[in-house]
Amino acid sequence: MSAVLVLEDGRIFRGEPFGAVGEALGEAVFTTGMTGYQETLTDPSYHRQIVVQTAPQIGNTGWNDEDDESAGIQVAGYAVRDPSPRASSWRATGTLADALAAQGIVGIAGIDTRALVRHLRERGAMRAGVFSGAALAADPELVERVRRSPGMEGADLYGAVTTGETYVVPAAGEKLYTVAALDVGIKFNTPRMMAERGIEVHVLPAASTIEDVLALEPDGFFLSNGPGDPATADAPVALTKQVLEQRIPLFGICFGNQILGRALGRGTYKLRYGHRGINIPVVEHATGRVAITSQNHGFAVEGSAGERFTTPYGTAEITHTCPNDGCVEGLAGVDFPAFSVQYHPEAAAGPHDAADLFDRFCRLMETGRRSAGRHHLNADRIVENAGVSDTAAATENGENV
Repeated sequence: MSAVLVLEDGRIFRGEPFGAVGEALGEAVFTTGMTGYQETLTDPSYHRQIVVQTAPQIGNTGWNDEDDESAGIQVAGYAVRDPSPRASSWRATGTLADALAAQGIVGIAGIDTRALVRHLRERGAMRAGVFSGAALAADPELVERVRRSPGMEGADLYGAVTTGETYVVPAAGEKLYTVAALDVGIKFNTPRMMAERGIEVHVLPAASTIEDVLALEPDGFFLSNGPGDPATADAPVALTKQVLEQRIPLFGICFGNQILGRALGRGTYKLRYGHRGINIPVVEHATGRVAITSQNHGFAVEGSAGERFTTPYGTAEITHTCPNDGCVEGLAGVDFPAFSVQYHPEAAAGPHDAADLFDRFCRLMETGRRSAGRHHLNADRIVENAGVSDTAAATENGENV
């Protein structure tokens, strides 16, 4: 049996089915990670995308019951060169191919992924389709099916991946803080990492109101990662503005960075082919520190390195950028309690250079407590609870948040 991957510009790659057989339509993007494919496939930020792996061999460690980042596989389709026919890990409960087939994910294997990635780098991410079995047809018909499918610009997708109702992830050990987390595509590891720091996380549906947030009397507010065009996220942006007016300490990741940016009056735009992988450098302007980060985004916030700008809540600044292309990678309030990053400090498969951002969030919440005259905890206990070194804490304490 054969399979084809068809791009909207007419380029066609031929291979064999991998996973389910049928038809998958979405935006073709590539990720450079050599590991962490299970976390990639279950990341809600990849909703309605056909993911191409640049690493040639995928599937060696199979599939397990522990590494999912959501309730199931989120990608629209999957493209690899050389899938492993067997799982070689004691943690595996099955193969990658079995997981794809069981969840109805149409994939393709045996194609020249290097040529495909080079094409996407030159032409940009674009609409695509994977076809096999009864979905196969003449090439012109398949190209036309792809061209009729919706693009990513203007795509309102976060509502498709948010939780249906609020749930709570309790703190691991002593509860130190309460955080209201807006789920616009949250990954399982995010509340887990907050819980490790003594945070009780209330994960809220994307349609939640400021009354829902204030009812929790939270110490902080979190904006999660998620899929789609941030220009469509009117409700989360409006809620973020209300949170900023309340001066609740705020931390955002990825889509959350874009939502904060729009709440602060910045525009967003679509990148040519995006940043996706686990080897992307980010420069922090205040310290000159470079972190190697995990990223997954096709949109970005407008701005330039070190830029300061006026908002209704006070002065804000661009705190981080990517040295590869100058893309904005972080925002912060200079005189109001909010910051966000475009990358993923919660990346389960690594790298973990930026994990201390969760400790920075704790310290921001601690400062908020003190400003409000509320009972506060010893900052050393926050760091001890997170298992972070005093040196790392001292470095973060020197940052302007």
